[in-house]
Amino acid sequence: MKKTSAVVAFTVLLAGCAGTTQGLPTESGVDLNQYAGVWYEQARLPNSFQKECAGEVKATYVLNADNTLGVTNQCVKADGSRKTAKAVGRLASSADPQDPAKLEVRFAPGWTSWLPMVWGDYWIMKLEDNYQYSLVGTPDRKYLWVLSRAPKADQAKVKELLDYAESQGFAVDEVIHTP
Repeated sequence: MKKTSAVVAFTVLLAGCAGTTQGLPTESGVDLNQYAGVWYEQARLPNSFQKECAGEVKATYVLNADNTLGVTNQCVKADGSRKTAKAVGRLASSADPQDPAKLEVRFAPGWTSWLPMVWGDYWIMKLEDNYQYSLVGTPDRKYLWVLSRAPKADQAKVKELLDYAESQGFAVDEVIHTP
């Protein structure tokens, strides 16, 4: 029962992520094969589904044969235990099919995939240093992540990406830097 209510709560949360899709530039020429792999979160805008994350946050992306992405998110909670969430990613239904920078992610059960509100935007805004850094956001500017391939990132690069996000209308003064 607890797991079902968590899924329902997360589904409702993702409905809020599916806002307008206008006016947010994305990286051109994204190669999802190169994007796949492990990414470590360096910074994020606060969100309710990561409120338990107190330490290392990482995401692993696997490109599937059907061109969807397998997503596994993990973080360390305050008590030292790990929180894990699995999802599926796909090209955004509202995007040009040739734009792999515009993705949607679903953490809700597969049987809900026909519901548009269970898909949350995941737009790759910037890639730096040959897929070593990624800036990901949502077109409604509510969600933002700075990711790197290494657990510890160059803070000048993180600042550069956050400065870019600020120029695109994100509230970077509210960003949480991941311990």
